[in-house]
Amino acid sequence: MPQVPKPPNSERNDPFRLARRLQTAVWIYDTDCQRVAYANEAACKIWGASSEQELKTRDLSVGMSSTVANRLKQYQTDFVERDAKFTETWTLHPNDAPVTLDVVYSGVRMPDGRMSMMCEVIGDSEKTTETLRSTKALLHTDFLIALIAEDGRCLYQNPAARSVLPTEHSRFDEIFFECEQLEKMRSDWSTHGDARSVSKIKTTNGAGWYDFSIKRCLDAATGEQALLVTGFDVSELKTTRDRARFLAARDQLTGCFNRSYLQVQLEEASTRDNCIGYALLYIDIDMFKNVNDTHGHEAGDSILCAVADRLSKQLEGNDILARMGGDEFVVLIARKLNHSALSAKMEALRAELKRPIRCGPLELNVTPSIGVEVLDEYSSKDWTLALQRADLALYEAKRKGRDRFIRYTAQIGAQAEERKWLATETERALREDELDVFYQPRIDLKTNRVVAAEALLRWFHPERGYISPCKYIPLCEEIGIIGEIGAFVLRKACEQLALWQEQGLSIDVSVNVSPKQFQREGFIAVTEKILQNAHVTPDKIELEITESSLIGDSEIVSERIKRLESLGVRIALDDFGTGYSNLAHISRFSVNCIKVDRSVVGELPGSGPLLSLILALAKQINASVVAEGVETDGQLTWLRHKGCDQVQGFYYSKAVPPEELAAVCSNVAKIANRVVS
Repeated sequence: MPQVPKPPNSERNDPFRLARRLQTAVWIYDTDCQRVAYANEAACKIWGASSEQELKTRDLSVGMSSTVANRLKQYQTDFVERDAKFTETWTLHPNDAPVTLDVVYSGVRMPDGRMSMMCEVIGDSEKTTETLRSTKALLHTDFLIALIAEDGRCLYQNPAARSVLPTEHSRFDEIFFECEQLEKMRSDWSTHGDARSVSKIKTTNGAGWYDFSIKRCLDAATGEQALLVTGFDVSELKTTRDRARFLAARDQLTGCFNRSYLQVQLEEASTRDNCIGYALLYIDIDMFKNVNDTHGHEAGDSILCAVADRLSKQLEGNDILARMGGDEFVVLIARKLNHSALSAKMEALRAELKRPIRCGPLELNVTPSIGVEVLDEYSSKDWTLALQRADLALYEAKRKGRDRFIRYTAQIGAQAEERKWLATETERALREDELDVFYQPRIDLKTNRVVAAEALLRWFHPERGYISPCKYIPLCEEIGIIGEIGAFVLRKACEQLALWQEQGLSIDVSVNVSPKQFQREGFIAVTEKILQNAHVTPDKIELEITESSLIGDSEIVSERIKRLESLGVRIALDDFGTGYSNLAHISRFSVNCIKVDRSVVGELPGSGPLLSLILALAKQINASVVAEGVETDGQLTWLRHKGCDQVQGFYYSKAVPPEELAAVCSNVAKIANRVVS
């Protein structure tokens, strides 16, 4: 046989020597380097290159979109994992001039073993401009597009679908985590011809969430029924929304549910089986404000988190814990409890919350007050009303001394209605000038003369008659109109004092200042304005501040008292002997007068040692002493003998309308003369 000549060594070492003989355009794309590794003459013409070597120098990553780059990397994976081979219409842009070709893509190994892509042109595309654009969009979109046979086989996947769907799942229904969701979509497209769902699926990157749209259609190749599936990745959006829903339902500090979530759950509970029993617990931390004021808000936050944690550990089954705001929590016990079981549950909660709470170096103790509303199978599931009732029971637990639980009763409801009526009527009475100011005289025991009178608020309701201040003054503090009430009394007292001076009646007037009124920011400014408009000298006015008002930040209290003194008024300490009763503390403030509470005077002679101590210490701080609530000869005699400066009480006179005070002053002189003689 004739000897076949061997090709030169350079040709023998060329891995693409066979491809060079092809008349069709063929090139090898190095996916890793993003350059052409080989091109025959026909390919160079398509690329507009002067030579193969010149084409190899081109950096094809320049101007390449990230979508195309990702698709080419996906092709590389397809060649390695699936030995894929597919035909697509691609538009190249050599020298910025578009060229659309039908290309067969297949994998080929480089001499160093890396997988690259062989591109073989099988013809110029004869598609219309619109078709070309839609084809490009189909290839390069990030949307997953697939054609699925009715039995679930994948008939076609665009590059985005091939990059997302795992190769081990050849059927569409295998990628879903939740079979129920797939069956729901199957029912929809079978009945209506289309379906829509956000579903959790298996992807090449693990679990992901995709928004699928599915429409029934015909396979263009076979004419058989098929499904056109489009989908896009909503994993990030789903995570964000789930996080937003979580945050929307949770209290940011404690992590327990918030008021909004509780309201939704209560509404859902309304639709459940009426045989289920419920107990609604409204929980408040006693004296929590004092913790914040004394130890700071960081300690307060630690307590709230500890309380939430301890309450959550007491939950069972479908019980719900929510923080309503501040130091208020609500627990919904979603089961029926008899009276003894409910009481045992309440005691267990109280015991758990009363355990010491560690806040850094501090060990703090708190107590809870709990209001309870029970709804049995016969109760109306009016949760708004149930919350109100539990809150009313909580209020009653606070009123009765805190650190206890109280179950709502009809009597508590009636008392609440009475408070509501009183609040409305008090505001109306203030607005319509229905309130009056009466005056109770103070007698100087050395001169036996009326030297001052205490201004006392009186309310004669048009229907109910006289209403005691003990009923509505605390309510005015609670609903926030105590400042307006106090300003009204001071204004009336100044007007009356000016009128008495015109009539020749020379006395001083004392006006009560409630603790909450004293603490209000605008209190000093309001007082100053009233005094400026009054036709009296400020030293004729004495402001009675309760002993409890001095407890707290002594610097702030001292500053306020100094500001009041700068207005020219005198300061009296009211209700002394009922609370703090520490003259060493009180001596830090400038006080002109100490008014001993009627409860101490009423215990004479048993309270004599305490009164003697008060009289002695008052003299040390140069303050006069007024004994309130004097009603008997024995009390008056004791006080006169011990050197008390002034007295006030029914022994001489009750509080009277301003026009009667002159007559009372004359009568007081007669009584005093009789007592002395």
